[in-house]
Amino acid sequence: MDFSLSPELRALRDKTRRFIAEQVIPLEHDERQSHHGPGEPLRRELVARARAAGLLTPHASREMGGLGLTHMEKAVVFEEAGYSRLGPTALNVHAPDEGNIHLMEVVATPAQKERWLRPQVAGELRSCFAMTEPAPGAGADPSMLRTTAVRDGDDYLINGRKWFITGADGADYGIVMARMEDGSATMFLTDMDRPGIVLERSMDAMDGCFTGGHGVLRFENLRVPAADVLGEVGKGFRYAQVRLAPARLTHCMRWLGQARRAHDTALNYVRKRHAFGKPLVEHEGVGFMLADNDMDLHTARLHIWHTAWLLDQGETCSFESSRAKVVCSEAEWRVVDRSVQMLGGQGVTGETPVMRIFTDMRAFRIYDGPSEVHRWSMARKLAHMAEKAEAELLRDGGTA
Repeated sequence: MDFSLSPELRALRDKTRRFIAEQVIPLEHDERQSHHGPGEPLRRELVARARAAGLLTPHASREMGGLGLTHMEKAVVFEEAGYSRLGPTALNVHAPDEGNIHLMEVVATPAQKERWLRPQVAGELRSCFAMTEPAPGAGADPSMLRTTAVRDGDDYLINGRKWFITGADGADYGIVMARMEDGSATMFLTDMDRPGIVLERSMDAMDGCFTGGHGVLRFENLRVPAADVLGEVGKGFRYAQVRLAPARLTHCMRWLGQARRAHDTALNYVRKRHAFGKPLVEHEGVGFMLADNDMDLHTARLHIWHTAWLLDQGETCSFESSRAKVVCSEAEWRVVDRSVQMLGGQGVTGETPVMRIFTDMRAFRIYDGPSEVHRWSMARKLAHMAEKAEAELLRDGGTA
């Protein structure tokens, strides 16, 4: 693996870095946002600025209006976008839209792409991804899906309840996962203003960086034409993996930018703040935290770049994306936690951006699969790989 960046990618990284510093960070205290994320007027202004800078939706294909970035290129650009909590919104690379754009590029029909994807890449539409359900429905275990879809002539009728649906409030279209009568799952595309979709409420969540917050949705005989099935009937679980493996990694990329921002803020503070006769940075306890931050940031970046490189080679990376998600979510969280500690009183107030980063990031260890579920999944795969290697050794005449 070559760790050098091409001149073109370095230029794009630097351009993104300048854009975030000059066009996005000054809007972080804009009043057009709430605890449920940036409001639509602020989102549209951010998108307009990114469009003018030539940075909008860089991960989408050139055919759809994006820059056609590879996974490795996304790793570099998304980290820079994540340096501000508003950066992913500005570049249109925030969750869940980023993952939905990727899924639609791979699975949607030409007609579906023109109807929903192309305007989304242009920043004109927002979307949501409705899979997670309250107990006893699907959470970390998608097979527990309870929302149903029943064929009714040329349509499907969808009934069920979803929650923690990021961006639901104000989304223009949604991707809804529902169970079929044979037990399989299917994804459906729907405009969010169709009869039968009820936004019960927006949940009070720790984070406040996602436009539309996290909603509770109810589907009451939602009628979806068969033409709006995303991909093939019965392959919803397979498509979920198409979406989730890269989406886990892009979360790591964006939050790496936020962790770096927290570290930079703490570093600047401890260089200037004095206690007991010298700058804080000269105290061993503070210096050790800085060093640990640097190691965690570097470790997270290496996991991201390696997994991105594998994805660019055509690997599915189910195992590797789980590994990266656990390592990055926990390493980046440690960086932010230490940064709060180094900042002292300023770390627990809005005097710096670190308090907001702290509350926004904590959920990262849970969404897109809690660390414990990924560890469990990895352990099963490791055991399977060991059994396969042992069987191959015995077949070739060796001894286990």
